[in-house]
Amino acid sequence: MPRNSPRKRRTREHIVADLSVNHVEKCVLQCGWTVQRISQDYGIDLLMTTFSRRGEIENGPVRFQLKATDSIRSVSRRQAIAVRLDWRDVVYWLNEWLPVILVVYDAKKDRAWWLYVQQNLREQLPKTRLGVSATMTVYVPQANLLDPAAIRQFARFRDDVLAEG
Repeated sequence: MPRNSPRKRRTREHIVADLSVNHVEKCVLQCGWTVQRISQDYGIDLLMTTFSRRGEIENGPVRFQLKATDSIRSVSRRQAIAVRLDWRDVVYWLNEWLPVILVVYDAKKDRAWWLYVQQNLREQLPKTRLGVSATMTVYVPQANLLDPAAIRQFARFRDDVLAEG
């Protein structure tokens, strides 16, 4: 097929993005819960629904935003991963009542790490936004490995928010 083909192409970025979704979905499914993909890109990629031990649906989804890459940018002597975020997404996430979990996926190592957005960013952001930058950088601790135990923790975060409500 010629290089100037009118057909759309599946790029490595598409593959890596799909692998990140698959990684999160597998962890959620291992907990016995469900995950729904969001096709429109408004700052949320997945919604997780949980169920009680008796199989009854529980209130309140946990939201996920995924960032996938072939090259993780480690900082602080490999203790954290630097992730650049669109400021508009951050504002949206911080105004969400229920948890939003940022997931950073390393396709080369088939690993992911997470950050509870509201819990970790509210105190770090200034009261007023200074400057005109359209992005901000956050740091995801490499100790926050995404696995089924982390997924269960996200449900507890949600339960804590609901209990406060």
